[in-house]
Amino acid sequence: MKGNLDIRTITEMNELENVIMLEDVIWGNATPVHQTFTAVNNGGLMLGAYDGKKLVGFSYSFAGFDGKEPYLYSHMLGLLPAYRKAGLGERMKQRQAKIAEEMGYAKMIWTFDPLQSLNAYLNVHKLGATGAIYKEDYYGEMDDGLNKGMPTDRMFIEWRWNDQAELKMASLEQASVLLSEQNGKPVMTDYYTESLSNDVYAVTIPSHIQDIKDRDLLTAIEWRMKSRQAFVHLFSQGYQAHEFIRDTEKPYSYYYFTK
Repeated sequence: MKGNLDIRTITEMNELENVIMLEDVIWGNATPVHQTFTAVNNGGLMLGAYDGKKLVGFSYSFAGFDGKEPYLYSHMLGLLPAYRKAGLGERMKQRQAKIAEEMGYAKMIWTFDPLQSLNAYLNVHKLGATGAIYKEDYYGEMDDGLNKGMPTDRMFIEWRWNDQAELKMASLEQASVLLSEQNGKPVMTDYYTESLSNDVYAVTIPSHIQDIKDRDLLTAIEWRMKSRQAFVHLFSQGYQAHEFIRDTEKPYSYYYFTK
């Protein structure tokens, strides 16, 4: 992988067809090119990451509206395996935000699997997006390698790049752990009560859910169901995910929620 990758906007049909082929390589299926062509030429945005002339990644977003204000909905971010874990995903998100602001948007919204710690670290910790909505089994049954056999729960997050709050470490150290771990299994703690009133709550997730899934699908599903219970309860009482701490040397990572 070269260090100097070029990220640029894609609007033409022939370039979008290359994106479709890359999408199929990454996920095993692809969005019809006429749909992406229409979207990116009507308020949407497609970015391609190029290593020389080779397309190695893309991000696809389209215009959205929540009844109050328009936003850019970031639907997909896909990279070839050799180009992951090198900061390219963050670079593409930052470029998305810059162009989105130039287009007149003030925020982006997207979903991700809250048990995928790498994505949580990028979205919540690095970018500073916040999570406030949880959807159970959002896409229904999926057959790709990442999702097969698991409910496709998703966390909706909102990124207002010009309006971000930061949790101080002292606040994190005082967090009440709502979901913990014991012998590799998720355990709800005594802090899980009908009414939540503490300033900061922490939710534990595995740092490598895919490894657990490959080894023991039932345990992975148990993590899904217990974390779902914790997330839904927190969101229902006005808490938002404001921080995510991940230690690659440790088997568990932590979301931090505040109001």
